[in-house]
Amino acid sequence: MADNRPEIFMPPNLLKAKVGGTVTGLDTAAIKRAESAMATLKEEFSDWLTNDIEHLTATHKAFNNSKNLQNVGYLFRAAHDLKGQATTFEYPLIARAAASLCKLMDALKSHEAIPLPLVDAHVDAIQVIHREKIKDISNRTALTLVEELEGRVTKVLANSVCKNSNV
Repeated sequence: MADNRPEIFMPPNLLKAKVGGTVTGLDTAAIKRAESAMATLKEEFSDWLTNDIEHLTATHKAFNNSKNLQNVGYLFRAAHDLKGQATTFEYPLIARAAASLCKLMDALKSHEAIPLPLVDAHVDAIQVIHREKIKDISNRTALTLVEELEGRVTKVLANSVCKNSNV
């Protein structure tokens, strides 16, 4: 009678050989060079973030002058870039404010429905957080501001859904 028990096959672990064996095999000089390079880049983060916020400000101004579809797209893209990069630049509250602005702009069907005062408040908050160099998420004032913006977006979007569904 044939043996019906399953056979267990354990593939060889080649990862250790590819990495170079144990942790002691790591090149500490390479790690130090990488850390130094990151420190140098970190100094440039401030300039990059400043450029991104200047771009957001310019697209916001164009949007305020003409709420056309092209300017909505430019403003959304500038906010979206900040949403993705601000945390890397050590500004998580800017990332949250930018995410809130993106949510507002993305969810409304008509660019004419986007409330200018709420867009203005988001851009102003981002500028203030950057100007004051607020990197700490426990900063009560900045955190309250961002939470208020997020709450207002939630209300605007809820009202928009109600109007569109004739509730």
